[in-house]
Amino acid sequence: MKKTGLVWLWVSLVTLIVDLWTKYIVVQNFELHESINILPVFNLTYARNYGAAFSFLADHSGWQKYFFLGLAIVISIALVVMLYKNKAELKLQNCAYALIIGGAIGNAIDRAYHGYVVDFLHFYWDIYHYPVFNVADIGIVVGAGLLILESILEHRKTKKSD
Repeated sequence: MKKTGLVWLWVSLVTLIVDLWTKYIVVQNFELHESINILPVFNLTYARNYGAAFSFLADHSGWQKYFFLGLAIVISIALVVMLYKNKAELKLQNCAYALIIGGAIGNAIDRAYHGYVVDFLHFYWDIYHYPVFNVADIGIVVGAGLLILESILEHRKTKKSD
């Protein structure tokens, strides 16, 4: 019996646990918008995101909560199916899918429970501030980056074999 990419779901579970644990700590110990300076370019800041990336659609009447919740569920199911179809040896691709699943589910749980996503990682330089984000967002972005890297490496491999 061949091993499928589903063996990589442990990465999703670790991402999800770390995400929910860090959000719980922030919600329990910070007031909304409270900020603690950690480094000259980094604060822990409790923020709520009612939209998607960069607060996209945050200022709408609430329908976006269900849209993004549904989107996270559909994407997670699609990626689990892709993991099932993949061989376990496709490390970069499977790890990428698993990170995205863990991040999507982490933010979906926030949306379902709170109605918003808890964010707290705040990087800035002088007057330039990157939007506040969380561990789930890191999983999604790193997962997407791994898919890009895997695509580049695969493209190079096929060029060499031509």
